[in-house]
Amino acid sequence: MRRPSLTAAAGGTLALSLVLAGCGGDSGSDSGGALSVSDAYVPQPVSDDMAAGFLTIVNDSGTKDELTSVTSDQAGEVTVHETVGGSMEEVQDLPVPAHGQLVFKSGGNHLMFEKLKRKPKQGQTISVELHFTKSAPVVVKMPVKSATYTPTTGH
Repeated sequence: MRRPSLTAAAGGTLALSLVLAGCGGDSGSDSGGALSVSDAYVPQPVSDDMAAGFLTIVNDSGTKDELTSVTSDQAGEVTVHETVGGSMEEVQDLPVPAHGQLVFKSGGNHLMFEKLKRKPKQGQTISVELHFTKSAPVVVKMPVKSATYTPTTGH
């Protein structure tokens, strides 16, 4: 089933066949199948109601997939954005190429947390659920880092 948008879904418990914790360090990856997530983090926001999130999704399978939505029961609405030619726009889905990766980094693809339920602070963790066209949902724990944090991976 394809989700029509990337807005956060409220409520409900979803049984997951794949649960991953996003690595908060500069390297390493947690995997549990064809998809793995690494280097997930949220810079501590300056705003009370908005934040950005970054991570890398790696697809080790020979089949292309698509990220179709991101939800978070604890953070509020989550949308996916890409930056093209200096302009940020919300997108409905993003490809995760076979034997490739989808990178979310500053100045490029990124998650936007809007209408935050609470302002995240450094040291806390935000849990998000990534939804795909073909793969099972993936839960990622995104540590909140300092506002000036820059990982060695460049995102």
